[in-house]
Amino acid sequence: MIWNRRKLLLVATASLLYLGGCSSKEQSEPQEQEKPNDVSWFTGEMITDSMDNRPILATISNIPAARPQSGLSDADQIYEFLAEGQVTRYAALFQSKVPDQIGPIRSARDYFVHLAEGMDAFYIAHGYSPDAKKLLDDRVVDYINGIHHDGTLFERSADRRAPHNSYISKEHIAEAFSLVNASKKITAQPSFSFLNPDESDKIGDIASTVQVSYSSDPNFISTYQYNQEANRYYRSVNGIDTVDKLNERRIELANIIVMEMDHQTVDQQGRLAIDLESGGQAMLFHEGIAKPIEWQNKDGFLTPVEQGAPVKLTAGKTWIHIIPSLSGPSTSVTYTP
Repeated sequence: MIWNRRKLLLVATASLLYLGGCSSKEQSEPQEQEKPNDVSWFTGEMITDSMDNRPILATISNIPAARPQSGLSDADQIYEFLAEGQVTRYAALFQSKVPDQIGPIRSARDYFVHLAEGMDAFYIAHGYSPDAKKLLDDRVVDYINGIHHDGTLFERSADRRAPHNSYISKEHIAEAFSLVNASKKITAQPSFSFLNPDESDKIGDIASTVQVSYSSDPNFISTYQYNQEANRYYRSVNGIDTVDKLNERRIELANIIVMEMDHQTVDQQGRLAIDLESGGQAMLFHEGIAKPIEWQNKDGFLTPVEQGAPVKLTAGKTWIHIIPSLSGPSTSVTYTP
């Protein structure tokens, strides 16, 4: 079933509120609403680490030779973007927990830097494009880059070939914060909203299997299978389960979001400019259903919305696909009951 051929039933509701609801004043000032101090801003789940932790955003390689990656099972959100050459690259966000190791770390692009800037996240990459280098030189984000710390804070794995073998450890991330005198406290709080434990969202088309394609290359076509008992989606690519190399756990996702953005080629190497600001069409898959929504950039965060208010996501981890407007949902996203 193709996105633009589906007509979904939408919930008629006066507003979509934050965890457990809020007053009219809180709706106009979402950052001021109170929430439990042991619930993650990014997953809606209970956490054991400090809620005050600053988010960390790491660029991670996604060519087949870089798989399985390390640390993905602990990422609160994973953003998948196109890079040049029709391959994709991840921006993995860690706030609830920092894994023992993250990688393979790859080079920065300007849209990764802007994503980190909007979240006020500490940014990790190894290398950079010319546009990304200018942003980093201008210190628009606090960051650490493997170009300057190869073999020290960033370690090379012997079982993979460069440039897809650079890793950074939890201990070295902590050292990097101190090295650049970066604050460890969260300053920008997202407006993500989550269903309460006694809530569910079953209004929409049944979507037990979801496929998101970036090209005809099966190595960049993601397939998600919904497990009703666990209320989670399990991801595979080209028939291979997406697992974390650190612990061999399959990646379990509560939400899959596809956001359509304008992509423009900006140089002969095929590097891209991606519009993270203008908002647009989106698709949400959770609770075994599919629904068309929109996305907006709310104070730097790419936020799924419906009728202008944040959509209530299922508590848990989220995979966010960024697709070009020209390919659009009709060719990029399919799903079946």
